[in-house]
Amino acid sequence: MFSFSNQTSFYQGKVRDVYGIKDKLLMIASNRISAFDVVLPQPIPYKGQVLTQISAFFLEKTREIVPNWLEQSPTPHATFGKKCEMLPVEMVIRGYLVGSAWRAYKAGQRIFNGVELPNDLKENGILPFPIITPTTKAEKGQHDEDITGIEIIEKGIISKEIYAKMKEYTFQLFQFGQKWVAEKGLILADTKYEFGLYNGEVYLIDEIHTPDSARYFDIKNYEESLKNNTAPTQKSKEMVRQWLIKNGFQGQTGQKIPIMSYEWIEAISNEYISLYEQITGKSFVKYEIQNEDLENFVNNYV
Repeated sequence: MFSFSNQTSFYQGKVRDVYGIKDKLLMIASNRISAFDVVLPQPIPYKGQVLTQISAFFLEKTREIVPNWLEQSPTPHATFGKKCEMLPVEMVIRGYLVGSAWRAYKAGQRIFNGVELPNDLKENGILPFPIITPTTKAEKGQHDEDITGIEIIEKGIISKEIYAKMKEYTFQLFQFGQKWVAEKGLILADTKYEFGLYNGEVYLIDEIHTPDSARYFDIKNYEESLKNNTAPTQKSKEMVRQWLIKNGFQGQTGQKIPIMSYEWIEAISNEYISLYEQITGKSFVKYEIQNEDLENFVNNYV
């Protein structure tokens, strides 16, 4: 944790530390990893760097679609840019029936944010078309909750015009992301985007298309799983969630967080790094955090 001379605010999330630097934000991605709304006691080496560099990569690639908050990345684990007014809704978009959407569908739900799905869909199967299932952006210590676009507008959470712009950007970003990773042998199954206002204009904020905010399938593995009627391997934080479930932890009261072996921690780290290299086509260069690099950058910011 830093204490910068020109710091105006500080917020620690599950994974990121966010510093207000005058009228800007400095976001540092730690190696902490969370699951089931719990920060696990053991960090994952280089995870923060992977999140930062994948996000910065896509923020640069999507500037023609939507303006975003990023101005520069002073170190491989930190991003710096515009301080936007956060819009308190996460725009979750799904191209495949997986995760919480599948669990709701299996339980009988057919209408998702006003869109009715047919009765013959299968787990991990492609949806007839991408659907947006927004959630509230909960306060620290609380859970996000599903909400419809109509409720967002009726409750005055976001205006009709701004929500329409968020929807437009969400579909465009998802289409871009799916096309980009398909050329790299991946499927972008679902993801989320967060938006804010800067001078009254909608901006993309936070991260984009990282393994913590998106779910990926390997195309070859996915096709084989369909033939064999087995579950495809997910390339995302889901590997950690499934390991926790297997070891008796889902964040419920009284459950004890299992301890990860060194070998398992290394496997998770390698999976994150591998995904970075597959998505970007670049070799991952491990960066050992040097506090003075950030201190020099921030303290010299006028």
